Amino acid sequence: MKIASPLAFGAALLTLAACSSKPPAPEWQGNAFGSMQSFSSAYLSGNTRVADVEFARARDAVASTGRADLVARVELTRCATRAASLEFDNCAGFQPLAPDADAGERSYAAYLNGQWQGLDPGLLPPQHRAVVSSGRIGDIEDPLARLVAAGALLQSGRLTPPDIANAVEIASAQGWRRPLLAWLGVQLQRAKAAADREAQARIQRRIDLAAKPLP
Repeated sequence: MKIASPLAFGAALLTLAACSSKPPAPEWQGNAFGSMQSFSSAYLSGNTRVADVEFARARDAVASTGRADLVARVELTRCATRAASLEFDNCAGFQPLAPDADAGERSYAAYLNGQWQGLDPGLLPPQHRAVVSSGRIGDIEDPLARLVAAGALLQSGRLTPPDIANAVEIASAQGWRRPLLAWLGVQLQRAKAAADREAQARIQRRIDLAAKPLP
């Protein structure tokens, strides 16, 4: 399994026909890929209702194949997207499918949940392998993959303050309200722990602004 960002499963799992010389791709592939893109966009923007609907459509499309391994990858995509916003549930949707998943998929689930003891980095998606050994996210180019890595580092207890600031600015630059508020919340907690009132006030102003969409 090669997943760079959560939605890169579309390239590995839901590959669409690249040219007219190939047979048309099965309809479920296009439906699933489109719905997962819509899910990611809605989820990161904070629109939970739309995200839930789109994910259900994608999962249903993939489930039509009767292949638990493919549905497992869809569930891992959701788990990774949630991890970018610091919402962890031990990849609950993936767990019932784990017996039919391969070692790479199970390793990715463990990685997302910060369960790194005994984890073989070689089984992880390429962009995340170095994160386990270096503890840094700076070498990852894809914005969403960087946020996923930051969430995994936080879960494993290895995230550094510069990476917290990095995650905030990644979410801010992309206009992703949900992860932005989550990472600003982490910054605010650290500022409170340090009794840094100036930082607290500054961070709180950003939270208030992001939490209230402009009319």
